[in-house]
Amino acid sequence: MPDADATGHPVARFLAIDHADTPTLTPEGRLCFLADTSGTPQVWTVDEAGGWPDRLTPHEERVSALAASPADESFVYAMDAGSDERDQLYHYDLATGVERALTTDPESKHSWGAWGPDGDRIAYTANREADARFDVYVQDVGGVAADGTVTSAGDPERVYEGPGGWLNVAAVGPEGRRLVLTKAHSSYDEDLTLLDVETGETTHLSDDEEATYAHVHFDGAGGLLCVTNCGSDTAYVGRVSLDTGAVTPVAGYDEATGDPGSDAWDVDGLAFDRDSGRFAYTVNEGGYSSLHAGTLTVAEGDTDAADAADVAAAAVFDPVETPAVNGVVSGLTFGPDAERLAFTHTSPTTPYGVRSVAFGDDEVADWTPVGRNGLPESAFHAPETVHYETFDGREIPAYWTLPPGASADDPVPAIVDIHGGPEHQRRPWFYPTKQFFLNQGYAVLEPNVRGSSGYGTAYSHLDDVEKRMDTVDDVAAGVEWLGGVPEVDDDRIVAYGRSYGGFMVLAAITEYPELWAAAVDFVGIADFTTFLENTGEWRRSHREAEYGSLDEDYEFLKSISPLTHIDEVRCPLFVQHGANDPRVPVGEAEQVVEAVREQGVPVEKLIFDDEGHHTTSRENLIEEFEAIAAFLAEHV
Repeated sequence: MPDADATGHPVARFLAIDHADTPTLTPEGRLCFLADTSGTPQVWTVDEAGGWPDRLTPHEERVSALAASPADESFVYAMDAGSDERDQLYHYDLATGVERALTTDPESKHSWGAWGPDGDRIAYTANREADARFDVYVQDVGGVAADGTVTSAGDPERVYEGPGGWLNVAAVGPEGRRLVLTKAHSSYDEDLTLLDVETGETTHLSDDEEATYAHVHFDGAGGLLCVTNCGSDTAYVGRVSLDTGAVTPVAGYDEATGDPGSDAWDVDGLAFDRDSGRFAYTVNEGGYSSLHAGTLTVAEGDTDAADAADVAAAAVFDPVETPAVNGVVSGLTFGPDAERLAFTHTSPTTPYGVRSVAFGDDEVADWTPVGRNGLPESAFHAPETVHYETFDGREIPAYWTLPPGASADDPVPAIVDIHGGPEHQRRPWFYPTKQFFLNQGYAVLEPNVRGSSGYGTAYSHLDDVEKRMDTVDDVAAGVEWLGGVPEVDDDRIVAYGRSYGGFMVLAAITEYPELWAAAVDFVGIADFTTFLENTGEWRRSHREAEYGSLDEDYEFLKSISPLTHIDEVRCPLFVQHGANDPRVPVGEAEQVVEAVREQGVPVEKLIFDDEGHHTTSRENLIEEFEAIAAFLAEHV
């Protein structure tokens, strides 16, 4: 096994590759975006494609949300402290550079919602009154005059008391009075509610059927455009009637039948410009994005469609040419007059950056060209999509990448990298650490085990509660598949995963201890009961819907917790965590390290006092992955 510097490309060089995302365009067409060039994500701006960007925010803490005003050259952003996810909101005026705090309650989490149409107010949710409950707030942002005179922001005004748990402002109506709220009971069950902030009246729009609603837009003709899976196994662009709540398919469905469930893949992104009727959406095709755009003509009033003919009459989508994006696209947003569409783009060998395309064109412009930090093109490797059979005959999709030089005569070790969520999907994004490990001679298998998103609602439910451990069997089947790959040394397999993926690592090395040479657990769940008892109060009911409840499933949760079976661990273990983690409390790491150490098994622990669920500082990331590289070099 090569040592950490055998290729001449240390991990710090890969981690120094910039990451740019979260595009938002001002009324004058100026692009603002987030980039981690300074070491943490900050707000940057650029006037034209390929121009020299300027950094705007000077902070050491990460910026996590960004939205340009619809009315002037300003934006709102969110920032936490020590990666604790208790975001505060700030206003920045581009003309004067004046930056002002809008919220100053560091014990509360402020979840960004949307601007009002006139750019004078914003709407968001926050757990200011009770940690377990998000309420809806509207707030005047004030402003900055041309001479630099600052008009103070108003105080947050609570306009709606939430029912408890997650609640988000999804959209603001064109008159600024109505808000659309989404309340998540679980990752696949949301309520859609219309709130009149002047009267306090609410209208429940979603029916009792389990469904999700994302990327919500008022269409100006009595409906809401959104991405939903209502009545379908896969998500599509739908129109929700504000009169009846009925959902009409608009795009991403079978136009011949009007059946929303007949498309094989999920729509996963949507942008809409109400004035022009232009909209764009992305489809997740086995992890890779396809981009679609066109103009939507919507009939006035209620469009409670009954059949395919009514669907066509209610909302006519006239498509235009779009480019092949060759990777993963997210963050769709229109510029002024919807003349240009901006988005975040990445691929396995292309770092995250912001691109745009003129509406109706197929030529992509690169607004934030992100380099490779001097690394040669030969240092970056793309996966192939494979499927392997698991215990019940089901085919599990996965990304598979062999390093250069691997052969049956010189087999290599392999990392089985398990995603978090569990309602998440590993996609062909750019991972600098994955590219580092490939250059160190490791193969990488990235399975989307049952329970993953991106393959339909039914697939995502295959791991619910009592079916939890079937996912671990899927991972073991992946290792069995690796045993049939002649270029892989099946005595040197590494279990590797973050968050829920960290639980999967701990479960894999306790349920199948003979399979692993080493394991790396990032912020993983060691005991479901202590995790649910100590996670953020606003998250508990949401997570219990997935894992089981403390009241009804306590004994079962104990029985499947890796800590219960920790005496089965045989392989060396590396555990990483952040002391400020509000999702998976750091106690999960402390107890698993202590228990493994008592077994006499080699275990290393790395806890950052200034990080949370994610390591957000580049300095800490370098320390983290240098330690992991050394750990694997020693044990694998």
